Amino acid sequence: MGVPSVFLRTFGCNFRCAGFGMPRGELSAEAEDIAVQHELKPYAKYEELPLVSTGCDSYASWMPEFKDLSPLLTTDAIAERIMEILPHGEWRDEHLVITGGEPLLGWQKAYPDLLSHPKMRGLKEITFETNGTMNLTTEFKQYLHTWKYHDVDFYREITFSVSAKLPCSGEPWEDAIKPERVCEYEEYGTAYLKFVIATEEDFADAERAIAEYRAAGFIGHVYLMPVGGVESVYALNNRNVALLAMKHGLRYSDRLQVPLFKNEWGT
Repeated sequence: MGVPSVFLRTFGCNFRCAGFGMPRGELSAEAEDIAVQHELKPYAKYEELPLVSTGCDSYASWMPEFKDLSPLLTTDAIAERIMEILPHGEWRDEHLVITGGEPLLGWQKAYPDLLSHPKMRGLKEITFETNGTMNLTTEFKQYLHTWKYHDVDFYREITFSVSAKLPCSGEPWEDAIKPERVCEYEEYGTAYLKFVIATEEDFADAERAIAEYRAAGFIGHVYLMPVGGVESVYALNNRNVALLAMKHGLRYSDRLQVPLFKNEWGT
């Protein structure tokens, strides 16, 4: 938070997370309604899509109905676009965040080509924003080790930001909580857990999950983050979630894009 960053958003996810912001046991239909609108009168570009107050706030990054709005770019085109975004046209102290959807799906095979691109050589820090359910492939694990140490005279850092999905997301526990996968990530970089919650019931689920991760050997930090893809929802519970984090000695993660940018696309 507060670090100048470039976000690379990949398409596709193994979850839907339609439970966020809904009464326990109910699922949001907001994204499906927007998909119907898109079919009847297509949106011209990604940035025109409406924000949602319930369900996954990045629905357009994984729903097949919106794939036509996500460009398929070559490695060269991605590297060039990153150079356009960077303030000085080159990597200095900026941070690359690869997010989604779920960035550790089949995209793992594409990252070595991108990270080895000449224009990416100055990159020092990379974070994968993942739901923590995907295995790292043997080839990608080998590459990550090489990327950290090969042919550079500075330290490189790899972080796995694991947003493990609790029942309030609408995803089943047995599908979403995979401690052994996250412990594997810690072998190749730093990992932390981030639980999106709104209520005491959600926090009880987070405590249960934390216990399972710790029992498996997870050593990283744990953050609580309030539910809320739009400001009206976020403002209802951010203070309470911060108080829960303080009460239980956990870290608190704000959703900085909401108060600063209203969570508009691209932030």
